[in-house]
Amino acid sequence: MEAPAEPGKSLQLKCPRCAAPLRWDPDADRLACAHCEHQVEVPRGEAVIYEYPYDGRAQAPEGFDLPVRHTRCTACGAEVSFDQNARSLECGFCGSPQVLEEASLRRPLRPESLIPLDVGRAAVEANFQRWLRSRWFAPRALAKTRSFQAAGIYVPFWTFDAQAESDWSADAGHYYYVPVTRRVNGRPRVSMERRVRWVPASGRRSDVYDDHLIHASRGISPQLCAKLGRFDLAQLVPYKPEYLAGWSAEEYAVGLEPACDAFVAAVQADQRQRCSGDVPGDTQRNLRVRTHVHSVYYKHILLPVWSLTYNWRGQPYAVLIHGQTGHVVGKAPVSWVKVLLLVLAILAVALVVFAVAAQSGGRGGWR
Repeated sequence: MEAPAEPGKSLQLKCPRCAAPLRWDPDADRLACAHCEHQVEVPRGEAVIYEYPYDGRAQAPEGFDLPVRHTRCTACGAEVSFDQNARSLECGFCGSPQVLEEASLRRPLRPESLIPLDVGRAAVEANFQRWLRSRWFAPRALAKTRSFQAAGIYVPFWTFDAQAESDWSADAGHYYYVPVTRRVNGRPRVSMERRVRWVPASGRRSDVYDDHLIHASRGISPQLCAKLGRFDLAQLVPYKPEYLAGWSAEEYAVGLEPACDAFVAAVQADQRQRCSGDVPGDTQRNLRVRTHVHSVYYKHILLPVWSLTYNWRGQPYAVLIHGQTGHVVGKAPVSWVKVLLLVLAILAVALVVFAVAAQSGGRGGWR
């Protein structure tokens, strides 16, 4: 394998034995040659993962340092960079063949770090089959699905670190109870009635935010990606183009500036909740929070996801598999026959309960 490329230069990954292209193997955690099966270790080393101070402009190097082919899906809009040896031009996110190969009109910021794809194709297929069998309301024949397209993709995210200083003020409400006498059926009855004593309150808090993720993908919705579960960011390693060999990497659709705006908005919303929790008493009103977010640092990272698409009666369905844990999320067709049978079963149980209750009531009345 050739020496690592300098930033901005493309690395040619060739097998040292037969000169065939090398590909990152998630099962072996090494580069592997599909021709002669020779494996090459990728040293992870002790390199520092840089976080750049945010001042409204990008400071990280550009490009993936690997020869790639740039494509854009006209169906879902995802822009993906493929390894130059990749052959499939179907969209890895939606499965659409409406993919155009084109020259990239920009050089995206190079990822500062990534989590290497750790779940191999065999595990993905096994987890997908188990997931199909676990769909209670899916057609029974769906579990026999064997035709699907699975693609390992590195999905872009931004992470931000910052400090937040918040000043708050509010009216703190403290409950107390007083006896109140009312007449019920002509007789006096005493009950305790709750009242609220309002007092002014204020305070200040300081919080640190570390590695707050901002979703930057267009191919995967933030809501669906969130269902995958958390990534273990402690497993981030400094970016090396070797990890992308044979796989795809989506270019970020959310740029640095709007990502930072989204981060600051998330911090302000979170600080408001934290300040609300600081207000003493039993209830509160007129909460006012002023938050100053400063010392913001960022980095661009890639996280591994398998995107899988399958067809059922001509309709495509998308599934995501977590590239670290193998967890599966997605949609499956619904068998309305099964739904109808469940509804009928619930109605039958309800009728039996009603009949038993009515019979018991009738016997009690006869006695």
